[in-house]
Amino acid sequence: MNKPKGSLRILHIVLSIGETSAPYNEHCLPWADKHDITICTFFGSDIDPAKTITYFEGDGSLKGFIRTLNSALVGKDYDIIHAHSPHVGLLFLVVMLFSYQKSARSTVVTVHDSYQNYKLRNRLMFLPVFASFKRVVCCSRASFDSFPTLYKRLAGDRLCVVQNGLDIDRVDRIAAITGLPNRQTSNFRIKAISRLVGIKNPTSLLTAFQQSADQTSRLTYIGDGPLRAALVEQSRKAGFGHQIEFTGLIPREDVFKHLFNADIFISTSRGEGLPISVLEAMTCRCPVLLSDIPPHREIAETVDFIPLIQPDDIAGFAQEIKRFREMSELDRAKLGEKCRTLVEKRFSLSAMHAGYAEVYAEILHDNASSILDAARSVNVS
Repeated sequence: MNKPKGSLRILHIVLSIGETSAPYNEHCLPWADKHDITICTFFGSDIDPAKTITYFEGDGSLKGFIRTLNSALVGKDYDIIHAHSPHVGLLFLVVMLFSYQKSARSTVVTVHDSYQNYKLRNRLMFLPVFASFKRVVCCSRASFDSFPTLYKRLAGDRLCVVQNGLDIDRVDRIAAITGLPNRQTSNFRIKAISRLVGIKNPTSLLTAFQQSADQTSRLTYIGDGPLRAALVEQSRKAGFGHQIEFTGLIPREDVFKHLFNADIFISTSRGEGLPISVLEAMTCRCPVLLSDIPPHREIAETVDFIPLIQPDDIAGFAQEIKRFREMSELDRAKLGEKCRTLVEKRFSLSAMHAGYAEVYAEILHDNASSILDAARSVNVS
């Protein structure tokens, strides 16, 4: 396929790609038809990338990743090299010490989470990355604000914010195929999406559901992780095994189908960057109930229809679940429309891509206008 004027050769370096991978779903896939996109991963993938994307797959070992990264770098000259984790950012810098020094002139790293959510090892890895990459981009203002002064001084004016955005068109395409949502049922359907790990706080949601549930209540938890077995056992012991479903990881299209038919989406998370799953639910016109943490405040800061509850306030979540269940379907639908409008105004993928086009243009200088034109052509195609 011929690429339009202003298209870029971009190498995205990531740990892995999968159904829930933000670097793949939001950064790579939407631009694959307009730009020359290459992906290099540390781990193997459980999905096949789009045919328009060049893919270099690691084997999960340090030696294997270095070999894979070298293969990607020798394959072509890139306009932009974009890392998506402290691990791969640091390893890229190590490779730069021995070869491909010219590639260091066009580096971008995205910080996909808030500082407190990173392990100490990852925080230390970020120090040379913040000091060396040409642009350091935080995925939200909450992420930016979370980093200590040392990191901000290391990056200086190379540090900026481009808020995460959602591919609304993709959601609408799936909605068109799936048909209109069916929310007129006798059951009250709650959906949650996250890794089943401590920082996402799934136990609080389960307990709040158990305290608030009646015979019509159903909870579907999408995601996987080390806490899954314990959560399933908790549900069984509490006598809610038939009302709570853990789906594991499922294709993104199936995630949207769940959200189209949800009465409410809930996150009790203690830490995020800027959560894509929340934006997905809102785009599907699903009301949301969120934990009171900075990234969720960033989403809800201009509105009064998104309740925020402290992550461990189980009674507070249970009370809000009951309140939403007692609403009429029409009232919940009105809230869902407000959620959709908020995403369209503030968190669209086109706004995010325009932000990254500006970042890339600052690095490349003389190609600014054509990059922005190419970005716009992606978002309207």
